[in-house]
Amino acid sequence: MKVFSILRYVSRPLLCMTAVILLLGGCQIGKKYTRPDLELPSSLMQEGGGVDSASIADYSWQQIYTDTLLQGLIRKMLDYNKDLLMATATVKEQAALKRIDWANLFPQIGLRVYGEKEGDNYGGNNYDDDNQFDLKGTASWELDLWGKLRWARDASKADFFASIENRRALQMSLIARVAQAYYELVALDNELNIVRQTVDARRESLHLTEIRHKGGLTSEVPFRQAQVELARTVTLVPDLERQITLKESELAMLIGDYPHSIRRSPLPQEVNFPATLPVGLPSTLLERRPDVRQAEQSLIAANAEVGVALTSMFPTITLTAQLGAESDEVKDILRSPYHLITGSLLQPIFGFGKNRARLKARRAAFERAAYAYEKAVLAAFRDAYDAIATFNKMRRVYDTRLQLEQSSKSALELAQLQYVIGTIDYLDLLDAQRTYLDAQIGLSNALRDHQLAMVNVYKALGGGWSDEALPE
Repeated sequence: MKVFSILRYVSRPLLCMTAVILLLGGCQIGKKYTRPDLELPSSLMQEGGGVDSASIADYSWQQIYTDTLLQGLIRKMLDYNKDLLMATATVKEQAALKRIDWANLFPQIGLRVYGEKEGDNYGGNNYDDDNQFDLKGTASWELDLWGKLRWARDASKADFFASIENRRALQMSLIARVAQAYYELVALDNELNIVRQTVDARRESLHLTEIRHKGGLTSEVPFRQAQVELARTVTLVPDLERQITLKESELAMLIGDYPHSIRRSPLPQEVNFPATLPVGLPSTLLERRPDVRQAEQSLIAANAEVGVALTSMFPTITLTAQLGAESDEVKDILRSPYHLITGSLLQPIFGFGKNRARLKARRAAFERAAYAYEKAVLAAFRDAYDAIATFNKMRRVYDTRLQLEQSSKSALELAQLQYVIGTIDYLDLLDAQRTYLDAQIGLSNALRDHQLAMVNVYKALGGGWSDEALPE
């Protein structure tokens, strides 16, 4: 009963003190964060481009990359890519650290159980027991009068959100890298197929020049030129096979696997350019790009660290309370109530400028974070501008290369006919063959570049990540 009476006695001042603390709890000294004024451009497009709130970045990556084999690779990357798994672990780590700073706002409560068996016998005839047994509940609370603990909580929260945005930015980048490597691999397959077809054509040309040489219709020079051209074309095959192997190894690494053969679709023989390209408003780019959002969260954390450094210059007040029982006999411990309430105030007086230097350092770090945020915004707008400009020019590039490929094919067919009837020499036929090979490869590259242009636009506008559930 004595313990409960003491509890009632102690609870009154504690309740009064708690009320005072709650009244003072709204005080958080320091400058609240405000987003810098960036003076965004009026449009993401070049001059004459329209402004539309819609953006292809709002589509999921499954809607952009419709190749089912590519989708399978991306899904495997999302599950097994080691960099992405490390970023996920970092999010979990920051979530736990955030909870630590949140818990520091509240009293820290513990339980102390202590037993000591001690005996004295001075002079040899005066044995005396000096035992002690304690059972105490303890509570310690640092009063956040100036907002230092709340600034620390805000900083850890911003670091947590920054780790989430870092994971999203990494996912966006990795999806783009997988798609790019896949399209490059498909283009290499197509180029290798073109070269192999050209090798077959060169063999036919060599056979034809050999017949004409043996029949006395031409000198030995065209025959030797045909041999050289065949050998030169054959040398392209192993180099392309090497590039394909390396590209497969790169893709395997991205999806978290050992090097192996990658299944893929053939390169399409034609492309369909969209009539319009929705890119969204400039302000949406700041919300869609996770790397920009990460930079802003880092800026918020830096601002909070300034608050921590500033409020650390004010007094720190800590309340400590103990309530329990202590006795020299275990059987009497419940009949021996004990309580203790203490308060301590720590005020920095003179530390050779250490606290002011810490504040200056945090302010400089905040300034650096502000410039880093502005740089991230500039980089995002440059990426978007360049990607959109490249995509818009790809239609013209594809049309001209398609026209060149068709014209070169017709010229080659005509040259082969004229060579057979003897109206042109072999050098003219050889020139037509080389032009057609280059035109075929150029058209293949145009098809690849169109696919890569779409990848870059989608990535530059912030597409390729989704809202995941945040760790607790």
